Amino acid sequence: MFVHSVYFWLRDDLSQAARARFIDGIRSLCAIDVVQQGFIGIPAGTNREIIDTTYSYALVLSFADAAAQDAYQVHPIHDAFRENCGGSWKKIVIYDSVSA
Repeated sequence: MFVHSVYFWLRDDLSQAARARFIDGIRSLCAIDVVQQGFIGIPAGTNREIIDTTYSYALVLSFADAAAQDAYQVHPIHDAFRENCGGSWKKIVIYDSVSA
């Protein structure tokens, strides 16, 4: 299994329309055929010092393997997301992991 975890810090000055476009865009990523499971979330209400709750949205996708994730990276829906939403965030952090 290959897991692709993406954390977005949205721009503070993002309009409601741009925010809606971003949300529609990350939802579209979950529909790409090589995605086995997709999760979109916001920070939980946990309050422990070790937990980072400063991000705006999390996107966690699982794939069968690295080849499937590679196909996702060049998929037209993913390209459209980058094109239409790329200016929406001030910071993005990505963690890729594979089964141990």
